[in-house]
Amino acid sequence: MRELFRKFAHTTSHAVGSSWAFILAAVIIIVWAITGPMFHFSDTWQLVINTGTTIITFLMVFLIQNTQNRDAKAIHLKLDELLKGVKGARTGLVNLEQLSDKELENLQKEFERLHERVNHEHKPGDEPQIALNRASESGKLA
Repeated sequence: MRELFRKFAHTTSHAVGSSWAFILAAVIIIVWAITGPMFHFSDTWQLVINTGTTIITFLMVFLIQNTQNRDAKAIHLKLDELLKGVKGARTGLVNLEQLSDKELENLQKEFERLHERVNHEHKPGDEPQIALNRASESGKLA
């Protein structure tokens, strides 16, 4: 079931992200608008588009979220592999997604300070000096 949903979500997300899907949606809206006078802009006429778009939006949220979760996981795994393969890379950065938002903000600020320092005082071999203590399982920055 999981694999079937993955394939369905992947195929659907690619299909609805295409220019053809946008054109189809625009045509549906145009046809709906043109038929307004025929139905005297009735409540039922409005309900058709409202109900249709609400149902589609509701279902698409789950499909898109599934695809984004899968893509993010794949990207993280690829980046982790690159970090492991680069000599001198700090493998403590591999599990950054386990840090709290505050810890990530602190790390981002440290990288911004490093970036400014490197841009102003660039020396060959300058390496970031952010201390990440991964010896403990707490997931906290040292």
